[in-house]
Amino acid sequence: MVEPLRALLAEPRPPDPPGRGRRDLALVALVLIGVLAEGLFRPDVPARVPTVIMTAALAPTLLWRRERPLLMVAIVFGVSWLVPLLIGQQPDLVSGAFVLLLAYALVRWGSGGEILAGTALILVKIAVTARGTDLVAGFLVMSVVFAVAAAMRYRSRLRVRELDQAKLLERERLARDLHDTVAHHVSAMAIRAQAGIAVSRTSPEGAVDALRVIEAEAVRALGEMRTMVRALRGGDPAELAPSPAVADLAGLAGPSPEGPEVEVEIDAGVGELPPAVGTALYRLAQESVTNARRHARHATRISVRVSAGAGTVRLCVTDDGAGGGARGGGFGLAGMRERAALLGGVCEAGPGEGRGWTVTAELPRGLA
Repeated sequence: MVEPLRALLAEPRPPDPPGRGRRDLALVALVLIGVLAEGLFRPDVPARVPTVIMTAALAPTLLWRRERPLLMVAIVFGVSWLVPLLIGQQPDLVSGAFVLLLAYALVRWGSGGEILAGTALILVKIAVTARGTDLVAGFLVMSVVFAVAAAMRYRSRLRVRELDQAKLLERERLARDLHDTVAHHVSAMAIRAQAGIAVSRTSPEGAVDALRVIEAEAVRALGEMRTMVRALRGGDPAELAPSPAVADLAGLAGPSPEGPEVEVEIDAGVGELPPAVGTALYRLAQESVTNARRHARHATRISVRVSAGAGTVRLCVTDDGAGGGARGGGFGLAGMRERAALLGGVCEAGPGEGRGWTVTAELPRGLA
């Protein structure tokens, strides 16, 4: 019992709670309308005037339920606990059920300590003010609210972890591609150094020493990079095939049993690109085509175009499928955005004009 309690107390608040918006203002307005309507048209409301005033005055606490969940719970349940002692009757408004949203926000957005303190306050208030079936119903309703809030909190945390995992996988792929690129140049440096040693008989002795240093540093750097990438790959065997480039996009073209035909167009102005940029364009196009083939309903064509800009290269993948909902669960898109950002570029995806889905990416010709 002690360990779960310590774990709960150490629980931080979820990051980046939604700010106040029009929906929150509309919610408060709706509660106020409900309170006034009950006060005007329900003849059985006990202590009508103080009950309506108290409930209406507490409704704006909904605006701060995510930022200050414990404080809002303390205000609402504290006031609703003390007022009956003054008026001699328990307020009874259906519109007062907005307090359930405060209880939900407490568990959804509060820290562990806030959840523990707020829950204790709510349950004690119910135990003191309710009797019989009302007591059982109060505990049951609050238990359901707390359970739903905890489930949503866990679901949100799980999604954040899945997004982080998608970004991590994309970083690993980028590390492999960058390794292959840099390793090519380092290997060439080592070969040149070895060639210099071979012809050193006709050169000054100092050149021989310099070439030996170059060879040693190149071999050492290559070994360290292989160790690093092996760790990033999690021990998976290395892929011996060279990293794909823009020219390899032609391999995506043509019909496929998995979906619509792919058309690839590469503008002549694109020219030579750094290997890392070319590989990134291929990976982004490959992921976009895969998503379109899987999720584009009634699509007949997927278009892949690479064009050149002022110091940048642009990729555009479109399809003519129906619907504009998010594709691939959002995790593939998160990885694509991460890869583009790591290279100093941007990647965006969304519904196309009229129909279909469009993915655009713009990368600098040189690494950022």
